[in-house]
Amino acid sequence: MSDIEIAQQATMKPIIGLAEEKLGIPAEHLDPYGHYKAKVSLEYLNSLTDQEDGKLILVTAISPTPAGEGKTTTTVGLGDAMNRLGKKTIMCLREPSLGPCFGMKGGAAGGGYAQVVPMEDINLHFTGDFHAIGVAHNLLSAMIDNHINHGNELGIDSRRITWKRVVDMNDRALRKITVGQGGPANGYLREDGYDIVVASEIMAILCLATSHADLKERLGRIVVAYKADRVTPIYARDLNAHGAMAALLKEAIKPNLVQTLENNIAIIHGGPFANIAHGCNTVTATKTALKLADYAITEAGFGADLGAEKFLDIKCRMSGLKPSAVVLVATVRALKFHGGVAREDLNNENLEALQKGFANLERHLHNVTVNYGLPCVVSINHFTFDSEAEIALLQEKCAALGVKCVVAKHWAEGGAGAEELAREVLDIVDHREPDFNYVYDADLPLWDKIETISTKLYGAAGITASPKVKTEINALQEKYGHFPICMAKTQMSFSTDPTAKGAPSGHTIEIREVRLANGAGFIVAIAGDMMTMPGLPKVPAAERIDISDDGVITGLF
Repeated sequence: MSDIEIAQQATMKPIIGLAEEKLGIPAEHLDPYGHYKAKVSLEYLNSLTDQEDGKLILVTAISPTPAGEGKTTTTVGLGDAMNRLGKKTIMCLREPSLGPCFGMKGGAAGGGYAQVVPMEDINLHFTGDFHAIGVAHNLLSAMIDNHINHGNELGIDSRRITWKRVVDMNDRALRKITVGQGGPANGYLREDGYDIVVASEIMAILCLATSHADLKERLGRIVVAYKADRVTPIYARDLNAHGAMAALLKEAIKPNLVQTLENNIAIIHGGPFANIAHGCNTVTATKTALKLADYAITEAGFGADLGAEKFLDIKCRMSGLKPSAVVLVATVRALKFHGGVAREDLNNENLEALQKGFANLERHLHNVTVNYGLPCVVSINHFTFDSEAEIALLQEKCAALGVKCVVAKHWAEGGAGAEELAREVLDIVDHREPDFNYVYDADLPLWDKIETISTKLYGAAGITASPKVKTEINALQEKYGHFPICMAKTQMSFSTDPTAKGAPSGHTIEIREVRLANGAGFIVAIAGDMMTMPGLPKVPAAERIDISDDGVITGLF
């Protein structure tokens, strides 16, 4: 059966009763969205402040390939397995974006028998959080142009507006646009553009904010433009926009509760991409899980060089979170792809290619265990085509590096297929103390932070930028030099070339653009040809998605 067919056959329990049964959350603190989705009130979350935190487990992966890795699937399967072993565990996931759902990647609710449900709802609109973020973002866009149209009292230089518009869809035609056409009644003519909602600074703010007050203050700090002197910033609060924006996000800031196929609680909240944003679910969701359970399992987007790096250097640095262990997900198929095997040949045994592709996993392991000082276990997301010789080779090579490599079969068997992985993770979490450290110091100059990420984690020889970009970095250094870096880079490679597989070394990372995300509290460094508005593939997933006459959705995956 397909993922959606498995999900549609699930026996779900009403979320209100399940949340009270599993976590003790009183019904009056849950806002139901139908029978199987609910938001938790911030008042209830604030009442948990004095409770002891559980242990935090981070799930990350090797550099992604078209063969698939299964990070979300592993997060769900591991959580179900730990609950099967009697360990009170909550999974924290990101919300899917409609862009990839209708594009190439598909949904983000797990797969096989390790899914969160209701799958169709989660992948399509969910509780409206992304809609609220998009509307709040575009309200600010509209207020900028409206202010200029009505006299421009703030002296905004229309050539130096840094705030784009957003839409939650892959639409390359919107990357560069012109607004204000049609004469004076429609405002002033100027160039503009769209990013995808997940790249919005408001998405990042929502994911990092800890309260309504913090949210509103961060929204007010957003720099939207500069005056003609090129140095005086215009903030969202100067336009009196932040109050209305916060009002639009009143419900979106509340975490969403759903369940797995095995009726265990998962929190899905926030959804920035790790290749163009910081790639983590909300701080509120993660901290809630730590208060409500003995173990919280969270994922970070794409490979460990992107999602895990930002989870550790941005999210953990800002929130005080500290993971106790890391699960690094890989597949035999993906590692053979990194070893040079064509996609159509990945089901055939190829030990030579596997050995070559292992370099990708090895570098991610080094980054996690050496650069961050975190204990790690490798989880091989099992495919039926994996040969015993291939599995044995992977386990042997991981053992030589002092790391346990576990085969997990949660896709086919649910939580039962990940019990060995769960036992290994619990052994690490309960008996080893991590020596966690960030990969760069907060007081390091911005240029040096970018270079440290590039050389230490990507294996680059160094970084480069045009004189214009270097000047912009130097200007940001004066006021924002303490900010962490959010790298925007292709997820497919350690380099900026998506075709460079394995573990390329000695390359140069070109920083094409830098953006200030003052409300979020970081600097975005865009490397290579990375776009903050993706495009659809030649044959988008949207062509396969349909709905029957009786309302059954098909084609989602």
